[in-house]
Amino acid sequence: MISNMKKLVTEYFRGVDEEDINQILSTLQIDCVFSVETHDVFLQGHKQISEMFYRLWKNHKWVQHRQFYFVEDLPALEIAVRFQVTNKLLNNKIVLKSNCNFFTVKKNKFSSIRVYMAGENTLT
Repeated sequence: MISNMKKLVTEYFRGVDEEDINQILSTLQIDCVFSVETHDVFLQGHKQISEMFYRLWKNHKWVQHRQFYFVEDLPALEIAVRFQVTNKLLNNKIVLKSNCNFFTVKKNKFSSIRVYMAGENTLT
């Protein structure tokens, strides 16, 4: 049986891959903090996070997140996930990455997302 935190992560990435901002926002607290730790990016709240995703989608033909490996800390309501990212750029070049995200859950939604990204930052 998949845990609620794993399900929330899966719903979040489904929204990213399907370019569905409402799906993404449904997984986030209104004041969620989103950081890309490897690239000194700090965002807070639905507006800033939405703008970041709109830029990502505008600058890529598509993105896909696959091969998830989860580590849960149920008492702390935190979950880490390692995964593979495939980005198809506007020039049709394929870029592969291996990333890790750390999520903190509060009241059944993410209150923070911390991203550790290999290579170039594709989120700004």
